[in-house]
Amino acid sequence: MRTRFRNGFTLIELLVALFITALLFAMGYGSLTQALNSRKEVEEQGARLSAVQQTVRVLEQDIELMQPRPARDALGNGYQQPLVAGQNANTDTSSDASSDASSDSSSTSLPLLTLTRGSWANPAGLPRSELERVMYLVRDGKLIRQNLPVMDTTAASTVVERELLDQVVSVSFRYMDESMTWSTQWPTPSMQITAGPAALRARPVAVEVTITLKDLGVLTRIIEVAG
Repeated sequence: MRTRFRNGFTLIELLVALFITALLFAMGYGSLTQALNSRKEVEEQGARLSAVQQTVRVLEQDIELMQPRPARDALGNGYQQPLVAGQNANTDTSSDASSDASSDSSSTSLPLLTLTRGSWANPAGLPRSELERVMYLVRDGKLIRQNLPVMDTTAASTVVERELLDQVVSVSFRYMDESMTWSTQWPTPSMQITAGPAALRARPVAVEVTITLKDLGVLTRIIEVAG
């Protein structure tokens, strides 16, 4: 009598097939993980770039729309110019930049720049001016924008605050006067000597903004003041 043998896989063949299948799954999982990580990095970089671009756009709008309207100080003792440059708050005394109106992440929350901005949008039709007082400062490595709801404020006025950008190392400003000369002070030393009624409404021709970020390095932008 002839004996029939069934066709099939041996144990060794099954083990080899399982090994190859596991190897293919491992390679596929590694490629998928790498693709997901790459996508996450691209999304994070895109979000970071968008935040930087939005910050620059806000700065441009505020500075371009600067108006020659002085603002009364909180104590009511006088008026501040349309642009007030903050005092140096950089704690790095080893750098020559200590004369700049700048701030690093360890500095106190003092305004580096205060200005009067016009064309403040009012879609709700509220009974208010189109002018606002805007301030920029650095706190805990973050660039902060503050604005006051009224121009002539008091000590009780509420400040509206908005965080624009993080990972900020320093922020500095320079100002160009009508003689096309750059200065880290405003009003410039020459303007302070010849101060008069017109100085109270004086604005720079342009403002240079320099932002140093931990991840992107130094960003510099020159913004022309309209009018």
